[in-house]
Amino acid sequence: MMSNARISELERVMSVQYSTIFDHIIDLSLSRQLRFGPSMSFAFWEEEMKRTTVGAFALVAGLAMPQAALAETEITVWSWNIGASSLAIDMPSFKEAHPDVTVVVEDLGVQQVFDRMLAACAAGGAGLPDVVSVQNRRAEVFWSQFPDCFADLEPLGFDDAMKAQFAPFKLPELQANERTYAMPWDSGPVVMFYRRDYYENAGVDPASIVTWDDFIYAGLKVQEANDGVTMTQSSINGDPEFFEMIANENGCSYFSDDATAITLDAPACAEALDVVRKMDAADLITDGGWTEKIQSTVAGTVATHMYGGWYEGTIRTNAEDQSGLWGVFAMPSISEGGARAANFGGSALAIAANSENTEIAFEFLKHKLARPDSQVNMLMQYGLVPSLTTALDTDFVQQPQEFWGGQAVWADILKTLPVIKPSRGTPFYGDATAIMSAVQIKYLNGGYDSATDAVADAAQQLSLATGLPVE
Repeated sequence: MMSNARISELERVMSVQYSTIFDHIIDLSLSRQLRFGPSMSFAFWEEEMKRTTVGAFALVAGLAMPQAALAETEITVWSWNIGASSLAIDMPSFKEAHPDVTVVVEDLGVQQVFDRMLAACAAGGAGLPDVVSVQNRRAEVFWSQFPDCFADLEPLGFDDAMKAQFAPFKLPELQANERTYAMPWDSGPVVMFYRRDYYENAGVDPASIVTWDDFIYAGLKVQEANDGVTMTQSSINGDPEFFEMIANENGCSYFSDDATAITLDAPACAEALDVVRKMDAADLITDGGWTEKIQSTVAGTVATHMYGGWYEGTIRTNAEDQSGLWGVFAMPSISEGGARAANFGGSALAIAANSENTEIAFEFLKHKLARPDSQVNMLMQYGLVPSLTTALDTDFVQQPQEFWGGQAVWADILKTLPVIKPSRGTPFYGDATAIMSAVQIKYLNGGYDSATDAVADAAQQLSLATGLPVE
């Protein structure tokens, strides 16, 4: 209960505030009349009065709040879509450990987060929240252009022991300038999502598909046995996504591991591009972006999707009536005995260097990303594939999933995490994808004599765009 002295003080302040409110409104009215003429309506004046009064009342009410409430720390996070939703779960357990901390997650959309981060970092960090989501492939834009915009997580506690809990391929893009700028979050281990019934109609056992040549042979049989069904889809006329996944599997990257040279002019890259050509030449791959792929899935006109493991949730939630008809198998290899793992997609969480709450923000990162329970909850509820390898040992990951025909799909998807090869995005990833997309289209339309010529040309174009040498 407040003391009489405290009540008297509040009454005095409120009296002053009431006077200030009405003085402000009168001044505002006169100002608006001068600027806009006498046509300013009473409705506007009344609305302004309400807005200003509410603001003043909030200020006065703050004086009456308990000191504990006034001392509460607020952490703000920028994210997007299901990422933002997933960060908002498990809050009770975080609150229990940190009762004086409130976390506010803002869902802004992926491009808006990127654009706002660029603008804020260009302004010296002004306007940044405490924590931001950043896509792995675009992360190095910030580390290179704004090396002091985000906090180094190592002094906060992101030591070697903690890093060792995450898939190794996730870290290179998050480290620069002898600092670690972000903690890995979700990842995109690539697998083949396939329609069991279409494969069975064609007498194709997915276990027999070991190489990409096997996949092409199986695709011809699947399409012949299932009228109106295409073997797979990719945005081959606008995005080199298939090339990038197969290239990562085959040890090809746009850039060197230290991001100082272009490594696209290499046999491993030519081999990956040639696989895309073979599928296209056999009419096994139709052009389709994100929306078209979902439409084909729902309509039952596609037999296979190659994508990051996060696509599990997209299929399951958009085609609920197809439960039991889908399964998963490992992506084929270019050569028998070769690698059968790649990554496509994924993000991380970073902390603004100018945040006043870097230590508690790091506690939030640890709670959400470095605990198997939190990672698996995000996997269960939103299909976000963890980068935390210790999540493999949890019961849910090992459980058969009804929608996937009783297959323990998460165990099959996540087991590739430790063997995925790192691939640097660098600040020039946007240049690389734009150039490679155009080169891919030209190659598929007969504009190059060979895949070797195509990737060599792409490497030279990328060198001109970035100033980096071709290795």
